[in-house]
Amino acid sequence: MPTNRLEAFSDGVLAIIITIMVLEMEVPHQATLSALAGLWPVFLSYVLSFVYIGIYWNNHHHLMAAADRVSGGILWANLHLLFWLSLLPFATGWMGENRFDTWPTIFYGLDLVACAIAYYILERSIVCVQGEDGMLARAMGRDFKGKLSPILYLVGIASTWLIAPLAGVAFFVLVAAIWIVPDRRIEREVARGR
Repeated sequence: MPTNRLEAFSDGVLAIIITIMVLEMEVPHQATLSALAGLWPVFLSYVLSFVYIGIYWNNHHHLMAAADRVSGGILWANLHLLFWLSLLPFATGWMGENRFDTWPTIFYGLDLVACAIAYYILERSIVCVQGEDGMLARAMGRDFKGKLSPILYLVGIASTWLIAPLAGVAFFVLVAAIWIVPDRRIEREVARGR
């Protein structure tokens, strides 16, 4: 089966996730800068999550460009990823509303770990259908960023617990910064394969 329905569904879910996150931000009841400034944790957690959703959307687009067809396993792996991504609005809201307190920040980090694992499972599901000599397997190669991200998330969770929540958030920001730099491996392999 072609990938277009899976892509369209995933794009719609990601758009809804972003919409939910922005709608959860409450407008200040006072028309003062100090009232707006009081929302800085909510706004910063929203920005971080928006960047993460953007990274997953971008990478998912390239991943589907490398997939020539989908199977039932790929559909379920994609739903698994969307499940964990759909928890980001909750985790974002809880972390922002509680000013990056320990448990909300740990929960946010655990959701990021689950998203990374789910994305890896989706990649492997596609490779299982295409084979180890398929376009995606060739493009992924050693996949340094994909293996490093869960480790940094876990270090961020440990830092939240042992040092301070903002130390953990710094690791989450670091992973986002690593992924903002475009990963051209899949693009090059897709261009070469066509």
